[in-house]
Amino acid sequence: MYKRFWLGVIYVAVIGILSNVFAIFINREKLDESKRPFKSKKWEKNGKVYDKLKIRKWKGKLPDVSKILPFLRPKKVVSGTTSKDLRALIKETCVAEIVHTVLMILSIGVIFICPGKLGVILYIFCFIGNLPFILIQRYNRPQYIIAEERLTRREERLHK
Repeated sequence: MYKRFWLGVIYVAVIGILSNVFAIFINREKLDESKRPFKSKKWEKNGKVYDKLKIRKWKGKLPDVSKILPFLRPKKVVSGTTSKDLRALIKETCVAEIVHTVLMILSIGVIFICPGKLGVILYIFCFIGNLPFILIQRYNRPQYIIAEERLTRREERLHK
């Protein structure tokens, strides 16, 4: 039974690693944050609904794969950020949402690898472990979009 549990853990680790490889090959130009599934739903109030979860306090405490893999774009807005930088960051939020959603779906496989309570518990951990990252993307993206629009207008004024 425990052997199957560890096979489930290995499965989760492998799909986690492969998802980051898969993410590299996602064509960001084809992702449209203004359309489903990335567009904020009405009930999300442009990410404001997540303030009730106090997301601003805990989102920075979660691991960020871009800190581990230096070739990935950092997920932060820093001083000197351009509208082009923000556009790329918006696309990265879409990629991250895709990756964590796919991981939640593929994690169902642990129930078949490790049948019974341990498999279900492992799947619940995988689901709960990915959910905060999706919420962070859905919280950040509307703010980045608004910031990008403002910055674009500002850059256009400065270049006239």
